[in-house]
Amino acid sequence: MHIRAKRLSLAVAFLFSLSCTSVPKDAGEKSTSQPAEPETRVEPVVDQHHGVSVTDPYRWLESSDSKDVQEFIKQQNEYARAHLDKLEGRDKIRQQLNEILGATSISYRSLKEVKGQLFALKQQPPKQHRFLVLLPSADQPDKERIVLDPDTIEPKGKVAIDWYEVSPNGRYVAASLSVDGSEAGDVSIFEVATGKRVFEVVPGVNGGTAGGDLAWTPDSNGFYYTRYPRGNERPAADKMFYTQVYYHKLGTPSTADRLELGKDFSRIAMYFIDVHPSGHVLVAVQKGDGGEFQHYLRGLDGKWKQIADYSDRIAQFFFGERNDLYFISQKDAPFAKVMSVSLKDPNPTKGKVIIPEGKDAIITDITNGEGFFVHKGTLYVSYQTGGPSEIRAFDLNGKPKRGPKTPPVSGVSNVVGLDNGDVLFALRSYLEPTAYYRFTPANGKTVKTELQEKSPVDLTGVTVVREMAKSKDGTLVPVNIILPKGVKPGTPIPFVLNGYGGFGISIQPSFLGPRAVILQSGVGYAIANLRGGSEFGEAWHAQGSLTKKQNVFDDFIAAAELLVEKKYAEPRRIAIIGGSNGGLLVGAAITQRPELFAAAVASVGYFDMVRIESEPNGQFNSTEYGTIANKEQFEAMYAYSPYHRVKDGTAYPPMLMQVGATDQRVAPWHSRKMAARLQAASSSDAPILLDTRFDAGHGMGSSVAQQIDQSLDAYSFMLHYLKSAH
Repeated sequence: MHIRAKRLSLAVAFLFSLSCTSVPKDAGEKSTSQPAEPETRVEPVVDQHHGVSVTDPYRWLESSDSKDVQEFIKQQNEYARAHLDKLEGRDKIRQQLNEILGATSISYRSLKEVKGQLFALKQQPPKQHRFLVLLPSADQPDKERIVLDPDTIEPKGKVAIDWYEVSPNGRYVAASLSVDGSEAGDVSIFEVATGKRVFEVVPGVNGGTAGGDLAWTPDSNGFYYTRYPRGNERPAADKMFYTQVYYHKLGTPSTADRLELGKDFSRIAMYFIDVHPSGHVLVAVQKGDGGEFQHYLRGLDGKWKQIADYSDRIAQFFFGERNDLYFISQKDAPFAKVMSVSLKDPNPTKGKVIIPEGKDAIITDITNGEGFFVHKGTLYVSYQTGGPSEIRAFDLNGKPKRGPKTPPVSGVSNVVGLDNGDVLFALRSYLEPTAYYRFTPANGKTVKTELQEKSPVDLTGVTVVREMAKSKDGTLVPVNIILPKGVKPGTPIPFVLNGYGGFGISIQPSFLGPRAVILQSGVGYAIANLRGGSEFGEAWHAQGSLTKKQNVFDDFIAAAELLVEKKYAEPRRIAIIGGSNGGLLVGAAITQRPELFAAAVASVGYFDMVRIESEPNGQFNSTEYGTIANKEQFEAMYAYSPYHRVKDGTAYPPMLMQVGATDQRVAPWHSRKMAARLQAASSSDAPILLDTRFDAGHGMGSSVAQQIDQSLDAYSFMLHYLKSAH
């Protein structure tokens, strides 16, 4: 299916987390040994919601363009840098990060094969961004050539490739390009043979709210794509909403493009497009970010037909090889099942069960096109096993076949079918970097290819332990515990704890990479597979969304308590870190249990859940978090909203909030308001820091230099306070 990452969550991007601790002091004055904390004026605004008065003391900080807010950002940055730049050990940590993130080790992702040509996005420091290459095969990277290097478009390293699609004839590449991590992508066409930009630019295809997608027509003369409103089509407040599907013919102005689908659709509709060689088109329409889909099929007569509604609980449709469609259904099957229908009569109520629901959950990640794949008479299905994942093979009637071999506690992704019948897939674990493997059905062998990262760090002696924490309601939650070399279970040490818990995103094992800096400092690292993800199917997700979101925070707190109870971690020497939805997690954890943690780092996080729908992407997120228009959902959101749970006179741990000014997914004002509120309320001398980067967004498209700088701040901050904790 021609799908790319619309919502690559920071669950992965911020799995580099680490830990620190706070030193509470008596309530009263702030310590004079630290730089002066900025004073932020209070201008209360009171709103009424379902009979509840909600006070917002820092509403004025939401106005990003005002001079007062710009001055606030300037003062906060100066205050943050005065702390961060003086932390001991920064030079050593920077050197370690440069050796790891700046290593010459090459990595590949987003592989696609078209006409026997293998395309991939390649990372090769010191280049700041991934660039598109063409390889003869996965075993011949030495013979690759560059098709598109964004650094040649803008030498300062500000342009990034959001995603790309190759035309069926292999002649052209359509690539979404954005600047400064904004994800606001226009599509340019490049000639594969020469790398030259050809034809016209199609603007407004990708964004940080509804993402974006594109799929070529079989004749390679044009493509279907998602389009945001242009010009005066919508009021300014609606420019990040109401995306629609258009058709563009090469060589014609985009103003002449034909509207295909989306007229009068939901304000928060998101589209995923797939085109069959026959010319049939599938479009999945997601309602916001909550995992509910409608599905449409365009026939050869050019007419669209809705083939499934939200209530049908169908996550994805796929074109089969026998004039049929396969689909993944969660109706009465929270772990999902695979069914099929005729392409001529695609009524899911007439569907036949091909692979029944089992004890493990089928991955239903339409954002990244993972979970299901039909190739040369075989169904390849990816399963979640509580965090780790694996690929299983079946014939077209659902009978199990010999499939790829994968080690335990590993994660698979980017499954690609090759013209010769083989299958490529990426495999990674905590201790082994990503490598692509080739599965050959003819002999059943799974072999590592030459597309493999070389570990830039020695992890000899590092061990991984998997425990189950008991949450507040008795639910058992997996916790992956990584111990430094020479440390055995039962030897308490400082720890860093990371989690996400949202949007049905499963946290799979991923190579430690820069997180090795934490282990090299004698600090352990743990990752919790919280509810809200889909590690155990849709029920696991549902138990951590909407009015049940508090379960996620309870799970995270239980994971921290397990580390202490099982003597992995020392009491009060646990630092927590998370990004985006994981930033909300960190905010909820420190406001609900501030005494439990030594330090906290929250990147691009949500904190004011009452105001979340006042920003564009917050409205897309309402299907995951809820809406304040609903009384029950408002009460749940207000109850855990970190900004509203801050209490005056409480000793909060040191906290660093990292923000990207161009972020289209989470408004930077969340962190501004949270920083001001914590600074005013905390009775401890532990610093509350806000660091705003003007050339960064939500994390996607960040350059290598930006990754190093942000990791350096997070790690040195946490390690400093872990050392001083007692």
